[in-house]
Amino acid sequence: MAKILLVEDNEMNRDMMVRRLQHEGHTVVAAANGREAIELAEKEKPDLILMDISLPEMDGWEATRELKNRAETQQIPIIALTAHATHEDRVKSMEAGADAFETKPFRMPRLSAKIEKLLEDNPDLRDRYQKD
Repeated sequence: MAKILLVEDNEMNRDMMVRRLQHEGHTVVAAANGREAIELAEKEKPDLILMDISLPEMDGWEATRELKNRAETQQIPIIALTAHATHEDRVKSMEAGADAFETKPFRMPRLSAKIEKLLEDNPDLRDRYQKD
């Protein structure tokens, strides 16, 4: 499965999400803020990033913009995760460079489907994740 960078500042949410993603067969690395997310994305080269928007130090919108502006990380698909479910939040996430948007609390089957689609649609990852 995929290597996923999970960016979530709430420790309980982060632990729960790591367990759920690992249960689905993914390798998960986790960051607690936007700056740490950028460092880990460059170091770990994840296949996909789940980016919380409300983060300390650097919010998820700024971290997403930064990742999409760097040659070494711009191709990594990013799913914005937020409890802020307004149309404006969705638009702002997509303008920052997110490839998809999911509101909290999320439903794992729906999030998993978005993860799978982004992995299958990414030309750099297609051969690894395309279903038979």
